[in-house]
This record gives sequence, structure tokens and C-alpha cells, in this order.
Amino acid sequence: MSLSVLYTRAQKALISEIVRVETHISNGLPAFNIVGMPETAVKESKDRVRAAIINSGYEFPARKITVNLSPADLPKEGGRYDLSIALGVLIASGQLQSKEINKYEFIGELALTGDLRAIRGLLPTVISAIHHSKNIIIPADRSNEVGFLESQHIFIANNLKEVVEYLEGKHTLQAPEEIIIAHSRTALDMLDIKGQVFAKRALKIAASGGHNILLIGPPGTGKTMLASRFMTILPDMLQSEAIEAAAIASVSHQGFDIENFGIRPFRQPHHTASSVALVGGGSNPRPGEISLAHHGVLFLDELPEFDRKVLETLREPLESGIINISRATSQAKFPAQFQLIAAMNPCACGFFGDKEKACQCSTDAVNRYRNKISGPFLDRIDLHVEVPRLMTSELQTTQLGESSASMREQVVAARNIQNQRRGKQNALLTVREIDEDCQLGARELELMDKAQKRLNLSPRSFHRILRVARTIADLEASENIKATHLTEALAFRAMNF
Repeated sequence: MSLSVLYTRAQKALISEIVRVETHISNGLPAFNIVGMPETAVKESKDRVRAAIINSGYEFPARKITVNLSPADLPKEGGRYDLSIALGVLIASGQLQSKEINKYEFIGELALTGDLRAIRGLLPTVISAIHHSKNIIIPADRSNEVGFLESQHIFIANNLKEVVEYLEGKHTLQAPEEIIIAHSRTALDMLDIKGQVFAKRALKIAASGGHNILLIGPPGTGKTMLASRFMTILPDMLQSEAIEAAAIASVSHQGFDIENFGIRPFRQPHHTASSVALVGGGSNPRPGEISLAHHGVLFLDELPEFDRKVLETLREPLESGIINISRATSQAKFPAQFQLIAAMNPCACGFFGDKEKACQCSTDAVNRYRNKISGPFLDRIDLHVEVPRLMTSELQTTQLGESSASMREQVVAARNIQNQRRGKQNALLTVREIDEDCQLGARELELMDKAQKRLNLSPRSFHRILRVARTIADLEASENIKATHLTEALAFRAMNF
């Protein structure tokens, strides 16, 4: 047989599309051509495949070989096609005969020795194959990346020879080792932070409802410590959330580490990060920091030091939870449902409003510093919290505050109420759902009317205040939003910006 057809999968963002690998061997001068929009790494597979076939004990045909990767208009990149191309050559040259070949998909990069190596984006590829009820053969190298999927459709192989002998019925392939990961909690605790009761209360509300939060205060008051301990009060990830986050990491440049499975991501990009680093991009789009923070936290320290254009790119994903990346040759969509925690000084020198140290900034300098952050961006942050400098007596106290375990218990209880009501966090409520779940009495309506006139609230701010008030009511297991809940929610929006 001089023609063979088998299947593999390409990776485009989080989508793994089926690719038909057609191999034809004909008479003529020896040549090896790959067509179907292959990129450089795919074109280079010719040398890897030739060496792998020979070093595995098979004969590489000295004839004209043409490999077509279909569909032809889908860009192909990486070494993931090596295994399927090698098998195609062996079938087309008559060295491999198998009636079961159409039941499998093949993924893997070949070493010159014939060994199979891991590829980027393995997890979403395997998930797609399982979804279409296809058996898939993958490299044993880093196969623990998919060990938690618990599927009977996955088989691992160490080298090309094992795959060939398996298809011939001479060898058996095993499933990936099942991975059960139990993570111990971090040693960080909210007890480490003395005082700052108001800021801790705001973090508890933010964690309960999935709200974005901005911490404002002089240097050294504990803003970064508070942000780093925010993860300790969040509920554990659901299995579906953990798989989504792992799939995004799998297609990123950093790859996926199985040790991080089930741990909420905490991303802290430097303020020199570009817009592409934050939202993602490239000729073949990769996820950025906001997508890598999916179901986790994005912490932007020294917020005004970020380029204003970079921050403006976050406005859309903060509202929609999705980032759409469009390039001349490709488009990609990545999920970006993250919680934003931002921290900033009140002015350039950091001591505006500080009772201990005098601010050296002029009024114009303070305004210029704060105007680095646009009003529309600030409008998307639900909670604005002051983190003041503590008195010496507060720093020396031995009285312990509320622990992370206690706060997390309250957060979980509030989220359970939200899940029973809508199946999602309050921060994700639509306007119609707000109208249904955040109905106000006469006293509360009067309070909001006065607040809207005094603070000149936009409709977005108005709805965000109602969402925060709904979360505060849930923390107290209150069915209705009361005036006290609205007052506290307004206290987090009444910053003098």
C-alpha cells in the first residue's frame, strides 16, 4: 500500500482540531515533502522522522514521499505531528499493517533515537480526543499531566517501536498513572498581619462575592502582605475549574506543572509588563497573565506605574471574563475570569495623608499621579480600601485577629448561598439578576438616591454597589439588603478620586 491515512490534532488556542495525515509514496528521485501549511518546526520533522525510523530498526524508503496535513488552511506548528508522520511512512511503505489504525489518534515529538517526547498543549488535545470518543496514544514523558482525567481512551508509549508493536498486536500500552493530588495549605495566614481590620473585612467581602479590590496606602503598611494572603481565604477549586486552569497553562509558554493542579493561580506581573504579556498574543496567540489567572487572582502592585494603555486593555475582560485576540492570520479566545487585586500609593512619594510623614508632593503632582489610572478602569473595581499606617501600640500588640481558616469558613458559607440562588458569584450577576436579587426597601432606596446624587455615581458604579451590598448581606445570611449593608458598600466606593 503506497497511501496511508491516520489522524492527529492541531492546537489553536484552547481548541484542538482534528488533522488528517495523508502519506503517499511514489516512484521517483528520493524526496520527503510535507504540505498543508507547516511551520518551521513541522518542516524540520522530516529529519527527526527519518532518523527515528532508522534507529528504531525499520527501513526508511528511498523514494518520493509526500505528507499532506489536512485541512491545508490550518497552521501547523511544533513537533506534535512527528509520530503520526512516522507511522504514515511505515504504513505506506508496507512495514506496518493494522486494521485498528482508524480507532486511534497519535500525538508526540520524536527524538532521533525514536523516543517520544512531551509536547506543549497536551491536556486540551487529550480532552478533545476523549470528547469525541477517540483513543489517543501520547508520549509517556510527562503523561502525568493528564493522569487526573481517568479515561480509558488514553495510552502512553515510550518510543516509536512500542507504538508499532502495539498496533501489530505484539505489545501492550498502559494508561497514564492515575494522579491524586492532595495539597496542604500554605503557611501564610491572615494572623500574620496585625491591625488593618477594615482592609481584612474588605478582602473577606471580595473573596465572598468575587469582587475586584484596590488597596491604597503609604509604603510598608501591609498592602502586599494582604494581597499575598488573599489566596488563603478563597474556597478550594472545583474539579472543572482546575481542569480549565490547567488547560490554559498547558498551551502557554510556561507549560503546565502537575504539582500546581488544583491550586488557584496567583499571577503578579511586574509593572513593566506589556499589553501582550498581560492579555496574550503572538502570531499563534498564547494566553497572557489575565488568562493564566483564570479562576484565580491577578495582583497588580504599584498600579499607577503600569503603562496606562496596558491597563486600558483590561477593561473589557474585567467586564466579560473573556479576552478575544485578533491577528492578521489568526484569532483566538481565552477565558479570563479572574479577581483583580491592585495596590497603589496615594501619591508619588507615597505619604499623602500620612500622619507620620509629611507628603512632599504638590497638589498637581498628586493629581497627575492618580490620573495615571482612568476613571472607567477605576469604575470596574468594586472595593477601594485605605490601608493606613499602624500606630506603634498596634504593632506591638499580642492580640490576634481573625485567622484565614475562620475567614475562609465564612467565605464558603456566603458562596454556598450564592450558588443556591444563581449558581454563580455576586460579581457576575447581570443587570436583570440584580433587579431580582437586590430589591431595596423604601429606606434603602432613599439612601441610594442620596448617595447617587452626592457621589455622582455612574450606572455601572450603582450596580456594583448593589452587588457588594448583596455579598455583605450573604455574609450575614440576610435574605434582604438592609441599609447597613448599603452603607458599608458605599464606604468602599467613597474614595476621593
